[in-house]
Amino acid sequence: MKIRSNSLASVVALAMAVAAPLAALADGMPSAPGSQKGRHAQKKSHPKGHPAPMIAVMQKANSSGVTLQYRLDAVPQVGRAVPVVLEFDGVTDPNGASVRFSADAGLTLRGADALTLPAGQRSSATVFVTSEQEGLAYLNVFIGQNERSSAVSIPIQTGSAVPAMKPSGELQSTPGGGDIITMPAK
Repeated sequence: MKIRSNSLASVVALAMAVAAPLAALADGMPSAPGSQKGRHAQKKSHPKGHPAPMIAVMQKANSSGVTLQYRLDAVPQVGRAVPVVLEFDGVTDPNGASVRFSADAGLTLRGADALTLPAGQRSSATVFVTSEQEGLAYLNVFIGQNERSSAVSIPIQTGSAVPAMKPSGELQSTPGGGDIITMPAK
């Protein structure tokens, strides 16, 4: 059997086109452009003096269009300020984009409460959060551009205390054999 060279080249090109996406999915989670690769990227340890990698926030289709990456420059401890470094990019509105910060209960925010980001350039800011107790709280970042907005909640885990859900519902079985939690209307 004689294989024509252009057919062989087509088969090789097809095999390479299929193999590349499969390699990206090898650990079960594709990487976003410009972000760390895969779900295990944040678990790497970094030598002292070297900052942790930036964590890219996924954008929704109807978001402001401004990209956000962040990192915590210290391990959160009760009563100690932790620097949260933020990088913004993708501002296309000639008037810039607006950013506003707020913190959940149990978390004190120090630094700018609001920023204006210039168009066409990457901007960075550092805010400081202080945990008043162990547990999980969020630094909330609200971004607006071109009458569209994005809301991002950055988790600040202090200590090993995990949040507990309030028992406000009752577990019941459905006729089909499934379980549901009924909750009172407020």
